[in-house]
Amino acid sequence: MKFGKRLKKQVEESLPEWRDKFLSYKDLKKLVRLTSAAQPCSRVEAEFVQMLNAEIDKFNAFFVEQEEDFIIRQRELQERIKRVMEDDGTGGSQPSEMEHAKEMSRIRKDIVNFHGEMVLLENYSSINYTGLAKILKKYDKRTGRVLRLPFIEKVLKQPFFTTDLVSEMVKECERTIELVLPVADRGQSEQGGKGELVAAEQSVFRNTIAALMTMQELRKGSSTYGHFSLPPLSLPDLQLPSPIPILQ
Repeated sequence: MKFGKRLKKQVEESLPEWRDKFLSYKDLKKLVRLTSAAQPCSRVEAEFVQMLNAEIDKFNAFFVEQEEDFIIRQRELQERIKRVMEDDGTGGSQPSEMEHAKEMSRIRKDIVNFHGEMVLLENYSSINYTGLAKILKKYDKRTGRVLRLPFIEKVLKQPFFTTDLVSEMVKECERTIELVLPVADRGQSEQGGKGELVAAEQSVFRNTIAALMTMQELRKGSSTYGHFSLPPLSLPDLQLPSPIPILQ
């Protein structure tokens, strides 16, 4: 699949409020077509570079905003988990077993959604970086210039490309899931009504799997793999369930 189609598909599968935050790849391609080797310092080139810088600013603003929100949400989730684990619902002023199970179910839903959104943000970083590298390659090929190298060196230092913190938060969230989900599952099996919870999680789950597949595809070696490609991504074997309906 060509990158433009892959990006379009990824945008469509992303969270609605994220869709205008991705690379304006189509608009950049139009500017590349208007640029020629005969006029390397033309108005079109200046507009192209200006748009690239504006795109990076857009990525950074969105990424940093999401990262800060994730830090707050992680802290709040940890506090909720601590409270509910301490309250076992066995007497006194503590909640009943049913209330305890319901709160564990809500926590489960929030953790799964939180994990999914963080994976989507990692994918957001990967696919936008890849798009920049590809559009710069097209520009250099058309004009004979060498804009890609200095521009990518600049990109590598940008906040949206620095995903170490988010990656660590994803790992921490996965450790939390291992701790919480067995308890939540027991509560659900005792109380019944698990279908509503599963349905509420399906949309983010579907988007997360799509993001993981895109990240794997973007990072795997291919005939186009080179110096500016992202390193290969190692993912565990995903045991995917049967296809689930797309929730609107």
